Amino acid sequence: MISSPIHEDSAFDDPLLSRGRSVDASSLLSLWKEPVRLFRLANFLREERCGDVVTYVVNRNVNFTNRCVGSCRFCAFRRDDGYLLCEEEILVRVEEAERFSATEICIQGGLAPGLVLEDYCRILEAVKENYPRMHLHAFSPMEVSYMSENSGTTVEESIRDLRAAGLGSMPGTAAEILVDRVRAEICPSKLSTEEWRDVIVTAHSLGVPTTSTILYGHVERLEDRISHLLLIRDIQAETGGFTEFVLLPFMPANNDLGLSSRRIDPFENLKMHALARVALDPLIVNIQASWVKLGRELAGRATHWGVNDLGGTLMEENISRTAGAAEGEVMTPRQFCDLIERNGRVPAERTTLYRRVG
Repeated sequence: MISSPIHEDSAFDDPLLSRGRSVDASSLLSLWKEPVRLFRLANFLREERCGDVVTYVVNRNVNFTNRCVGSCRFCAFRRDDGYLLCEEEILVRVEEAERFSATEICIQGGLAPGLVLEDYCRILEAVKENYPRMHLHAFSPMEVSYMSENSGTTVEESIRDLRAAGLGSMPGTAAEILVDRVRAEICPSKLSTEEWRDVIVTAHSLGVPTTSTILYGHVERLEDRISHLLLIRDIQAETGGFTEFVLLPFMPANNDLGLSSRRIDPFENLKMHALARVALDPLIVNIQASWVKLGRELAGRATHWGVNDLGGTLMEENISRTAGAAEGEVMTPRQFCDLIERNGRVPAERTTLYRRVG
């Protein structure tokens, strides 16, 4: 168990606080080398923004296909001859989520050959018609780019049609590391940094909020992680459309990239969550730890290092599991509450857009 090196002190002061909250790259690099200072600053900012409340959402993942034309070296999920759920199979999963009192369905999948905008809209329409109260959090920037290219539509036209079909928000996945040199090595067929940014900014301009993410711990340098954080901060300053920032440690099992990547240790994971809190404050309030990738106990400890959200119940999680994540596919609300309370925090259920439930 990693214990806290800090005493939680609301009177904590740091020279960075007097500069305003736009911390530059050199300051972030320096903070990384001073973990006690980094953790104290991250925890102070977490407490200032969120108090002791740590949130979670009752949701279900629907990974509707693992067929994919992509070539991402970190992926253990894609198959050339995999599955593609039909409408009825998707609705069975949504019905299970409804019985579980879920408020969100998160829909993502591989880039199955031949899928066009109409196919993606039909999924949303089917769910919304049968479960109108469910928030649909669906389709990454890569999926939006792919459906647009296949359909001969612009990204803006695609997002407008998706929104009309029931889209409520988008996951900001496919970001990985937003540095093109790194992307050329780990996901050469994926959209570029600028293309990812364009999809996100377009969604925000149309009133569709998104999450933001980072996949770290493979071939990137610390400087690349910081560049990524600062780009996310710049987009948020421009649009205000990010609901949260989600940190995703790389899972090295069953994929080509894992052969050349080191496994990062728990301490580095905690430092990365703290660094994100400092880099993104005050523009992004919600910093999320992935219990699937970190493990439940370390995710709970991360609430002492700047984290105020632990994500969702999921009910189904195929992408991380195939890459070696050891956790199960579901965490119940009771288990979330127990974990949060064990770490001295106050649990609260939220919606996708961070409104309190109950």
